[in-house]
Amino acid sequence: MKKIHTNEAPQAIGPYSQGIVVGNMFYSSGQIPLTATGALVAGSVEEQTRQVFANLQAVLQAAGSSFDNVVKATVFIKNMDDFPRINEVYGEYFRDHQPARSCVEVARLPKDVLIEIEVMALV
Repeated sequence: MKKIHTNEAPQAIGPYSQGIVVGNMFYSSGQIPLTATGALVAGSVEEQTRQVFANLQAVLQAAGSSFDNVVKATVFIKNMDDFPRINEVYGEYFRDHQPARSCVEVARLPKDVLIEIEVMALV
């Protein structure tokens, strides 16, 4: 196993890593809308989703992968009513390549954000 770390994404806020590579697979930790410096993006769900994708891009790159290699994404959202707006932003990053995905509404996310996404990708 190889621990993934980059200063281009927020540091872990607990006893976990930004991601792990095992064999030819990368597993990200859930990314929330924090900037690389740890500042919370408290804007709209679209703004928060774009920050989450910026974080995912950084950890994927640090692992030697990209959005084109994502095989599964799990999306956690605070309000299912936001799904169409989240889905629109999601589609900006996964146009032709469309990995498997789950989307779950949850009662609460870390720092009371609106969205968290984790991915699995080939490296």
